[in-house]
Amino acid sequence: MADANIPRARVALCPGTYDPVTYGHLDIIERAARIFDQVVVAVVEGGVRKHPMFTSAERRDFVRESVTHLDNVQVQVFDTLVTEHARALGAAVVVKGLRAISDFDYEFQMAQINRHLAPEVETVYLPASPHYSFLSSSGVREVAAWGGSVDDWVPPHVAEAFRARREGPRSPVH
Repeated sequence: MADANIPRARVALCPGTYDPVTYGHLDIIERAARIFDQVVVAVVEGGVRKHPMFTSAERRDFVRESVTHLDNVQVQVFDTLVTEHARALGAAVVVKGLRAISDFDYEFQMAQINRHLAPEVETVYLPASPHYSFLSSSGVREVAAWGGSVDDWVPPHVAEAFRARREGPRSPVH
């Protein structure tokens, strides 16, 4: 039995596709890192809803490079249910960012499903900072696909990856 006088570390899971990681994502991760003892950013390997442009390893590396200044954040890839991954990590909380009512509708449904699967894992929502409330990975991908600058919305190494894709062998950007 655990000693009641020793506080248990508060571990939070921030799951997502991160295709690519944006400054909006990083804002949520940084704020979660101030609240929780440990934050695990979990980059989903595949997915039913989305077909990522970047590989899971690329997306993981983009996030890792972006959070090096946060000592209590680690980044990994996962390919299970969010609730299973949370349990495996000992995370009692899933942190999700919300930009608009449309995000809430979807995330609320997912939270109810997750609560059914793992009642001990809570979902916590952090509202997007106003500066990033419009920002989405799909919007960033679309602007980049048409050759527009995404430098204001993603870290420099991510913007460079888009430029390299555009200038590399001709393949369509999703």
